[in-house]
Amino acid sequence: MAPAATFETPNINENFNSHKDGLALEATSDAVDEVNVLKAAMRVKNGTATQEEADIYEKSVFDAEKDKTQFRQYEDACDRVKNFYREQHEKQTVAYNLKARNDFRFKTRAEMTIWQAMEKLNTLIDESDPDTSLSQIEHLLQSAEAIRRDGKPKWFQLTGLIHDLGKLLFFYDARGQWDVVGDTFPVGCRFDESIIYPGTFEGNPDSKDDIYNTEHGIYTPGCGMDNVMLSWGHDEYLYHICKEQSTLPDEALAMIRYHSFYPWHSAGGYKWMMDEKDEKMLAAVKAFNPYDLYSKSDDIPKVEDLKPYYMELINTFFAPQEGEEAKVIKW
Repeated sequence: MAPAATFETPNINENFNSHKDGLALEATSDAVDEVNVLKAAMRVKNGTATQEEADIYEKSVFDAEKDKTQFRQYEDACDRVKNFYREQHEKQTVAYNLKARNDFRFKTRAEMTIWQAMEKLNTLIDESDPDTSLSQIEHLLQSAEAIRRDGKPKWFQLTGLIHDLGKLLFFYDARGQWDVVGDTFPVGCRFDESIIYPGTFEGNPDSKDDIYNTEHGIYTPGCGMDNVMLSWGHDEYLYHICKEQSTLPDEALAMIRYHSFYPWHSAGGYKWMMDEKDEKMLAAVKAFNPYDLYSKSDDIPKVEDLKPYYMELINTFFAPQEGEEAKVIKW
C-alpha cells in the first residue's frame, strides 16, 4: 500500500459559481465510483446480485489480484453522494438535455490535441486522487496500462487512456457537478427503480409529465440505445467528440458512453430499449468496467517513458491532418 498522504478536504457543497473546484469534482467522482464498487461487490459476495451485476466481476488477469472493497466503506460512500444525486435527479430534465446538446453542436470550447487535453485536465484538477496520490495523467495511464497488460486490443487501451477526458466539461459549460459526473440514465421516459436513489426524482418536473412519466415515454421498445437521450455529463460529451472526430470502433464508443450507465449494465434496467447491436455493446461495456473502477494501485506510471507508445495509439485513431504532429480536436 502506498504511504498515507494528507489532502485538503474538498468542500463539495460550496457555491459552484464562486469558482470551479476540481478537487471537489474528483471527490464526488470518487465517491460515486466507490458506491458502485461496493454495492455490487457486496451483492456478489452474499449471493443476491443480479446476473448482470455478477457478470461485471468475471475474473481477468488484472482484477483477479485486486481487493475490490479496499478503498472505503459502503455506508460512508452512500452518505457522501446522496445530496449530489438528489440535485442531479432534480435537474436532469428533457429540456436541459436538449439545450446541452444544442450548445455542444454549435459551440467549440477549446482546440487542443488529446495529449494536451490530458495535460489540461492535470492542471485544472490540481490535487491528487485521494486513493492513489496520482496525477490525472498518471491515473489515465494506469487504466490504460492495466488494459495493455491483459493483452487487450490497442483501441481498448486507448479507450482506457481517454475515457475520463470529458471531465474537461466541468471547466467549460457545466452548471455544477451534477451535469458532469454520476451514474447516467435515460431522460424522456419514467425514471426506473434501477437508478440509484430513485425516490429523489420527485423534484424533477419530468416525473409529473403526462408523456415523460410513462414507461416508454418518447421511445418505443427496441428503439436501440443509439436513439436514447442519456443524462448529459462527461461521458456523453466525450462520446460525441470521439464519434465525430475519431475512428474508434463502436465498442470503444459504447465503453465511453455507457460505462456510467449502471442502471443498464449493472442493475439490468432499460432492457426494453435494446436492439440487436446493443447486445454486443453491453458485452463491451462489461469488459471495460473493471478497468474503470479497479485500476487504482501502487504502481506509478512513468509518463515520459509511456508517452511515445500512447502518442502512436492516439495518432492511429485520431489521425493528424497534413502538417499536424497530432490531430487538433474541437472540444
